[in-house]
Amino acid sequence: MKKLLKTAAVIISVIMTIALTACGTDGKNDTITIAYAPNESTEQSADARNGLVADLKAQLGLDVEEIQATDYNAIIEALRTGKADIAYMGPLAIALGNERAGVEPIAMKADNGDKSKAIYHSLLITNSKNTDINSIEDIKGRTIAFVDPDSTSGNLVPTAEIIKAFPNENLTSDRLHTNGDFFEAANYSGKHQAGLQAVIKGDVDVVPISDQILASEIKNGNANEADIKVINTSGDIPAEGFVAAKDMDTELKQKLQDFLISYDNAEYFDKVIKNADARFVEAGIDDYKSIIELNKILNSGE
Repeated sequence: MKKLLKTAAVIISVIMTIALTACGTDGKNDTITIAYAPNESTEQSADARNGLVADLKAQLGLDVEEIQATDYNAIIEALRTGKADIAYMGPLAIALGNERAGVEPIAMKADNGDKSKAIYHSLLITNSKNTDINSIEDIKGRTIAFVDPDSTSGNLVPTAEIIKAFPNENLTSDRLHTNGDFFEAANYSGKHQAGLQAVIKGDVDVVPISDQILASEIKNGNANEADIKVINTSGDIPAEGFVAAKDMDTELKQKLQDFLISYDNAEYFDKVIKNADARFVEAGIDDYKSIIELNKILNSGE
């Protein structure tokens, strides 16, 4: 009996050793999984994203994988359930991810690595042939394609801009997203690039879009500047950034932040982040307070 117990103890010890060898210090596999939204996970940016994967793997000595999510909700759920470790998200998604899954911002993009320039803007655009749509005041009764319910420059901020432009309409977020109310039709395109093409083709009258994504699409030959017309520009919006999952090991989180802040691959920033001159700077949840508050105001009744 003693011999059997001793043998069993040895077997258990071997199994535990194998299990611990296969796991990191926080009990997870030694793999970092990065999640991207459709705006960043385009075919044109694949090589640049693969470059970051290779660089991060070499820096940390860990396997690095990538998942391409259908939208920000899917990314937040992946972070909450442990299917993703870090993710690149817009400001509203960061605010919602912090609320729903406890994610923590670790880096945000900024022109030339200057945190005072860690901003961008939401534009409302129309086809340049629409001579009767020249400002935000001309969009009532038109068709619009917002980007995604959790998009900052593609939904939250343009919703606020439209409500502000029509103070006598008693508008709400619900009304702006209801067909046949303020707009003839209102829907979602899924990503900024799809909305841009819809306007160019004449499938929709107006779309919101990030100014940096628009500039990138024109630069890369995916859109002709002469085909679109900007009819409204928002105020400053805190920039997109990387977040880490709530249960990430503190030491690993610091290593990831250090890597991102020092990352200097111009192709990555050009193709993925849509701003070749941008670099990452340190970030925290306080950087997104304005978006958290705006979301509370607009969606308090929803």
